[in-house]
Amino acid sequence: MSAASASTPIQVEPISGALGAEVSGIDLGHPLPGQSVAAIRAALLEHAVLFFRDQTLTPEAQIALARHFGELDVHPIVEGLPEHPEIVRVRKPAGESASFGTGWHTDNTFFEAPSLGTILYGLAIPPYGGDTLFASMTRAYDALSDGMKEMLDGLVAVHSAARAYDPAVTGEAKYRGDAPIRYRHSDAIGKEVRHPVVRTHPETGRKGLFVNPMFTLRIDGLHGAESDALLGFLQSHATRPELTCRFRWRPNSLAFWDNRCVQHYAMDDYHEFERVMLRVTISGDRPF
Repeated sequence: MSAASASTPIQVEPISGALGAEVSGIDLGHPLPGQSVAAIRAALLEHAVLFFRDQTLTPEAQIALARHFGELDVHPIVEGLPEHPEIVRVRKPAGESASFGTGWHTDNTFFEAPSLGTILYGLAIPPYGGDTLFASMTRAYDALSDGMKEMLDGLVAVHSAARAYDPAVTGEAKYRGDAPIRYRHSDAIGKEVRHPVVRTHPETGRKGLFVNPMFTLRIDGLHGAESDALLGFLQSHATRPELTCRFRWRPNSLAFWDNRCVQHYAMDDYHEFERVMLRVTISGDRPF
């Protein structure tokens, strides 16, 4: 598709009843006109995660695409590409287990201002396995009882990178540079930040759960057992099958999801195959 044809109206096809849509009729590797950017934004707000097939993007084009939606994060712990520090190369070699994103989470909630969205581009994709699951935190909130909503509103949760990135948990190999993904020591690993358990989406105005098992440590004001029980219930509730969708990757596929209202999970079921992805996250604002 030429740059000129990028102005053709896009087609958006939902893939589940909860969230997720495949988008066609657009070439993300070329500069996008304003109406195309607006259409993608509108589709993202409606469906929470968008999937694009058969896209050919250079790292520069992926960065340009992401910058239509905000400034870009440079991860404080995971090292980006030398020439493009905004891009994290997520590589899982053949014969190894995956070790990045293999648990339900929302990207970078340990930031003071967590990432608005994530754009993930597939370069080397296994012939099967390695799907990504997504769960709608707005639909999860909507499905709660009025009594539970009343209890949750106003609660604050503590988030930290320690579970995912502390060398004592993840091992030293990534910090020594002896792994496919390289980490750097940072004060961000042990820092704790506080966000509301229920956040209001700044663009749609919808409420959604904003806790996840990878980065949420506890809920302020509750005893440890109480906090663990409530967080466990919320996670189990939020990832019920009817609140999720599942994406099967192919080479040159791209996913764009809204971290303000989505959790995701990278399946680790392709041990014998390599997988290589390029990830960019878009800077967000402080939840309220």
